[in-house]
Amino acid sequence: MLLLLLLLAAMGRAPAAARRSLQQPADGTVLYLPLVTKGFCPPESLPRINAPLFGGTIPFEQTAIAWFGKVSPTQNYADIRVGANGSELYVYLAVFDRALWYDESPTPQTLTQWDAVTLLLDTSGGNVLSSASWRFVAQLYGEPSPERRAVYRGSGSGWQAVSVPFQAIPGWRGNALNDDSDSDRGWAMGFTIPFSSLGLASAPPIGTTWRMAVILHDRDALAGPPLPDQSWPPSASPNSPACWGFLNYGILAHLAPGAPTGSLTIRRPTQDSPLVPDADVGGTIANQCPGDEYHIWNEWGNRNDGHAPNFNIQNQSDVADWPCFAKYYVTFPLDGIPRGKVILTATLTLHQFGSAGGPGQAQPSWIQVLIASGDWQEETITWNNAPLAYENIGGSWVPPLAQFPGWPGVARKWDVSYAVARAYARGEPLRLVLYEADGAYHSGKYFVSSDTGGWNVEGRPRLDVTWRNP
Repeated sequence: MLLLLLLLAAMGRAPAAARRSLQQPADGTVLYLPLVTKGFCPPESLPRINAPLFGGTIPFEQTAIAWFGKVSPTQNYADIRVGANGSELYVYLAVFDRALWYDESPTPQTLTQWDAVTLLLDTSGGNVLSSASWRFVAQLYGEPSPERRAVYRGSGSGWQAVSVPFQAIPGWRGNALNDDSDSDRGWAMGFTIPFSSLGLASAPPIGTTWRMAVILHDRDALAGPPLPDQSWPPSASPNSPACWGFLNYGILAHLAPGAPTGSLTIRRPTQDSPLVPDADVGGTIANQCPGDEYHIWNEWGNRNDGHAPNFNIQNQSDVADWPCFAKYYVTFPLDGIPRGKVILTATLTLHQFGSAGGPGQAQPSWIQVLIASGDWQEETITWNNAPLAYENIGGSWVPPLAQFPGWPGVARKWDVSYAVARAYARGEPLRLVLYEADGAYHSGKYFVSSDTGGWNVEGRPRLDVTWRNP
């Protein structure tokens, strides 16, 4: 019997896990929490964020990461960070935006006509607006501003304004708010919502599923008009919870007891092989932290570096440095695993050879592994067209390197058993994304890619899988 574990992350560098098991069929299929919808958005197509639960202060760098949007002169991109503890939910948006505008005479009705965020939650996991539906709105400003936020509760007749405590802390980086320089870099909004404000005594039990969506509002000139909204998921609209994503409390993992009857190691065999395609997008090692304004708004998000021999993974809390941020995509074929088996374990191994920053500057990074929501091509993938994450499945601490360790580099490992079991059950390749929610400067970690030369085969990304008979 397979067990689906929901891991409770505690504070610290090595989160302790609290487990709750659910039965799964013995044929290796993946079990999901029960989801029912009457809308036009099939639940399996909607992304989900598995929010870690912490025992005290929510560590910024260990919050779950997700993202949406694009980088261009007229479009915004946003990273989403989500975490919770026993008393509150934390949702943080970091927005790439070249022009920052707020309303000097705000009203609740006009908040979303300027740079603002709408956070949508449904604590019942339902498909229609009800008293379990909540809508939090916060507009950009130089400091927390009660007049620039609002909260609404759902009902059968729509949204009703209510008054409940919550925090919405803004931040920004650039030339100035409300100016025409077009040289800003971005802004942030951190929502802290007490569970008591949602009518709950404490955090939901591990395994609870809510609905969640985020809508990003944008304005790039005083005279307007507001630019088109962008959202997570892309199908989200304020009045249809059936098309919001899913917020799960706890991190999904996979355990299958029993002795292995087979195993397989998968990596690219030769430099020119099409197997195990991988690519870095964004602030790649060859394009890290460019400062030219035209480049970062017009070219950075559309650049392809699919065949570079190495790659960077990086993020941080200072949104001004977003041209340094980078994600890594990799796909492993699973057709070498015989059909009808039960996946036991799967481990992703990457070889680290360097770090951003000088000696003593870099900090350890909690690099997260996520399932990509779709296919992509090594020759064409970019930051702007890369698939979104379907769901986050865990992470691993990666320390900085004080000096070059020699080739093939230092092996770093991630447990991807849940992702492999899911892909194998669906008859699909394993499509992964690695990214981080780091807060520190100089957070970049450098690894060897599948495109490295034959002299460093050992350094290429590797997937090790074991299985047993049913």
